[in-house]
Amino acid sequence: MGDSMNSLKKNDEIKLHIEAMTSEGSAVSHFDGMAVFIRGAVPGDEILAHIIKVSKSYAIAKVKEIISPSPSRIPSDCPVSDRCGGCSFRNMTYEEELKYKKSRVEDAIKRIGHLDVPVMDIIGAEEINHYRNKAQYPVIIQNGELQAGFYAYKSHRIIPCDNCLLSQNEFDECLSAFSKWVKRANITSYDEKTGRGELRHIYLRKASATGEIMACAVINTDNLSKKELLIEELTKIDGVKSICVNINKEKSNVILGDKTRIIWGEETICDVLLGKKFEISPNSFYQVNHDQCEKLYSKAIEYANLSGEENLVDIYCGAGTIALSMADRAKSVFGIEIIPSAVENAKKNAIINGINNAEFFCADASDGAKELEKRGIKADVIVFDPPRKGCDKELLETVERMNPKRIVYVSCDSATLARDLAILDEMGYKAIEATPVDMFPRTTHVEAVVKLIQN
Repeated sequence: MGDSMNSLKKNDEIKLHIEAMTSEGSAVSHFDGMAVFIRGAVPGDEILAHIIKVSKSYAIAKVKEIISPSPSRIPSDCPVSDRCGGCSFRNMTYEEELKYKKSRVEDAIKRIGHLDVPVMDIIGAEEINHYRNKAQYPVIIQNGELQAGFYAYKSHRIIPCDNCLLSQNEFDECLSAFSKWVKRANITSYDEKTGRGELRHIYLRKASATGEIMACAVINTDNLSKKELLIEELTKIDGVKSICVNINKEKSNVILGDKTRIIWGEETICDVLLGKKFEISPNSFYQVNHDQCEKLYSKAIEYANLSGEENLVDIYCGAGTIALSMADRAKSVFGIEIIPSAVENAKKNAIINGINNAEFFCADASDGAKELEKRGIKADVIVFDPPRKGCDKELLETVERMNPKRIVYVSCDSATLARDLAILDEMGYKAIEATPVDMFPRTTHVEAVVKLIQN
């Protein structure tokens, strides 16, 4: 077969059998012992692949022709899915997608965590389209025409998309209102290279249970040009309750800046989750799939196994959604969150729901946990729902000192989950069950919730 380093060259065309998917949603095959990654292929496909890049240890190809399609292959229902970086599974049956996602959680826990944890069946979604209650569109304005869409895979090239199948239908109406304003007010779009131009992103949120909508223009200036024209267009849309601007003058690809100003309507929109009301402000973290979030939290509540006698500590609590959904089952709940507006939301959400056994701290996770320690508050059960990078070592050490009986770990990244479970295992916390939840159908992401008990 020859040396795999020399057996493949750019522009070669080779036959491949697709074996599996990577965590980033590329298909993978092997040729002469070398991994070949291909976007848009499905496990089980036999394809003719065109090699576009060869490195020492792997190659990248594109599909030239499908010789024989996989039984799991379906026609994509989106015209831009082959170019957009948002979805990876539009050409695969949902059943196959769920199998892949469950196996990803299992593999990570085994391979990265070196742990043997029973992984339950994945909780799939009834609705796999139009579930996202939040959208952030990068924009480009050419000849007065607004193009809003999503970035192409691994790039900052915008793929225009007017009617994304993941987003709410009202978001299309909002984009159309922004388009009219752009034309009427002669707005320019932000240019990453020069740092000039006004409009960077359009950020939309909808509260699924109430239909309330928040529309936000992310701008590179202090004041929005001709804001009354934008307000006029947006307020024609049913459900719009809040219009705001977020100021971001940083030369970075972070979407939101620190300053948000309401220019019309309410400061927050209100949603209902597991029978509790939640006010959401532009910067607070809130799960993007309402129905799957209820299933995820119900599983977390089951794993927390509260009897009404426990102190529950929710680290990375956001607007208090997990803590407040468990409050009536606990003696007291304490939430820790670093974003001030989210902490304000959490405090207000406790009041709105008549919950008086909840307290929230604005601090980073480690400092907040230390504050509880200082006050002598014993944590019986700890819940965390960290960002993708997982928990830092210092936080896990603080948790170990707090000595809870049970931990519920809600994760949006299987690899960092597995790493943290291995650390917690050494600290004497055994993961006894994991349940994957598909919060983001058609994309590569998968959530999981894990129950750990003290050995």
